[in-house]
Amino acid sequence: MAKGFGGRGMPGMGGMNMNMLKQAQKMQQDMMRMQQELQEKEYQAAAGGGVVSAVVNGKHELKSLTIDPEAVDPEDVEMLQDMIVAAVNEAMRTADSDAASTMQSITGGLGLPF
Repeated sequence: MAKGFGGRGMPGMGGMNMNMLKQAQKMQQDMMRMQQELQEKEYQAAAGGGVVSAVVNGKHELKSLTIDPEAVDPEDVEMLQDMIVAAVNEAMRTADSDAASTMQSITGGLGLPF
């Protein structure tokens, strides 16, 4: 075996690798904690000037839906449906955006697929 390989002859490399491993483990723990927090977090969005409001959590589950009675027009159910879809989709986008920026802050822009 050539000199400098096999863990001998390169002082400091083992310590550097251990430091990198510890940093990676801490990052993984931080990411797991943040993912749990993000899943429990709630995001609200409204549509139609606030007549329809949706709340979703970080797991993309619809937690609540509020509809102002004035928005209920039996002659225009499609408008109400569109407002519901818009409010839910906006709340989901807000949750996704928050998750992406939170993970970006943890990974420091490493470009990991989260």
